[in-house]
Amino acid sequence: MKIAILSRNPKLYSTRRLVEAAKQRRHEVRTLDVLRCYMNITSHRPSIHYKGQHHEKFDAVIPRIGASVTSYGTAVLRQFEMMGVYPLNESVAISRSRDKLRALQLLSRKGIGLPVTGFAHKPDDIEDLIQMVGGPPLVIKLLEGTQGMGVVLAETHNAAKSVIESFLGLKVSVLVQQYIKEAGGSDLRCMVIGDKVVAAMKRQSRGGDFRSNLHRGGAARLIKITPEERSTAVRAAQTMGLNVAGVDILRSNHGPLVLEVNSSPGLEGIEVATGNDIAGAIIEFIEKNARSGKTRTRGSG
Repeated sequence: MKIAILSRNPKLYSTRRLVEAAKQRRHEVRTLDVLRCYMNITSHRPSIHYKGQHHEKFDAVIPRIGASVTSYGTAVLRQFEMMGVYPLNESVAISRSRDKLRALQLLSRKGIGLPVTGFAHKPDDIEDLIQMVGGPPLVIKLLEGTQGMGVVLAETHNAAKSVIESFLGLKVSVLVQQYIKEAGGSDLRCMVIGDKVVAAMKRQSRGGDFRSNLHRGGAARLIKITPEERSTAVRAAQTMGLNVAGVDILRSNHGPLVLEVNSSPGLEGIEVATGNDIAGAIIEFIEKNARSGKTRTRGSG
């Protein structure tokens, strides 16, 4: 099987592991910088060119598209789909999961547990917005933030009002969320492949930071999740239409709450914490499911 990996940096742990896993199973694999790909959009023979050459046919494509290049990256992935190449995650599903507001609305429609969340655009909405999510302490997030960046914990009413006013003054959209105190600065990362959670780890913040992201110094360890948490993670990934996803969950007094569904989850943290061969499981999933032209939009929205 010929497999393309869309990744801007072939030296990244996740990209290297996917290449290794594919080669171990005797597949031909090529890493392509998504920003170096360009397209011939035509009705009869859509094609992709790379570094001056028309590219050969692939059987499957693994998108590892960074948040900063989502728009162009998903356009390239759509072109692969038009050419009949099987995508590990489809372009529509990636776009859906990257839009934080849209993702939360879709999860809410499916009855999946979420922190109480508000969204506003004008400064005169702030007072009601703060009360809507239960008052301080509360979490304020930029819609475009990733890996814990653009996320602020406001512990008082005045602090919450000041931060929200500052963000809105910069003409950026923000989400305001209920702070789940009982989570204790930790969350669960559940790795979903197909209809199963294949690994789970608990991430714990360090140094007084409430954000548990590993990129911000958080620690990770193997964790056993409950059947309800397992079901929530799988339902969240399926709602987005993702075959592979990292689903971040908070443990609250009223059950699991989904924070985010990541369409390009990093493999290093969870492979190290759990000892599981996640890259191999991804390649195995492709082997079982890749069919020419097998592209369909799952979920809604």
